[in-house]
Amino acid sequence: MTDRNNTSDSAPAATSLPASRRSAHSAVREQVYMIFPNDLNNNDTVFGGLIMSQMDRLCAVVADRHAGAICSTVGVDAVHFLKPARRGDVLIFSACVNRAWNSSMEVGCRVEAETVAGTERRHILSAYLTFVAQDADGRPQPVPALVVETDQERRRFGEAQLRRESRLAHAEAVKRLRTPTTTGPAA
Repeated sequence: MTDRNNTSDSAPAATSLPASRRSAHSAVREQVYMIFPNDLNNNDTVFGGLIMSQMDRLCAVVADRHAGAICSTVGVDAVHFLKPARRGDVLIFSACVNRAWNSSMEVGCRVEAETVAGTERRHILSAYLTFVAQDADGRPQPVPALVVETDQERRRFGEAQLRRESRLAHAEAVKRLRTPTTTGPAA
């Protein structure tokens, strides 16, 4: 995954994709999931893994739409379970592309829980997923740049770059720690 400003020729050139797309082009707003008894754990709250699975599927749709290609999840970070969802709640998922680089993009997801009566809605989870677009041979392919238009989109765009830089720095630090040295044992 390289930045759009990188002049590397590692990814093949896209032929029919637009140079850029607006966030609204691929965003999904208010996709609902009704909670049933089989979705609950022993505390009568929704299994976190169920929410994460639904979130990944929805974010994959957003990434695929933006890229105009099949995308694979390569990372999930900053998953924050803020409040539980309970029996009788309806989950409401919203997701959009926060930033696109060369072949990768960050998709942000917000999940809210609402009572069946619709009288209370609470923010229960936020997460950021990284996807890579792939060509027919499974190789990374370029994605359109993201056009940001609103203050909220500009904030998400900037924050996504900070998260990416943090992920890359962390990966490099782990790589250095795992590199065998001549003075110590190999991992």
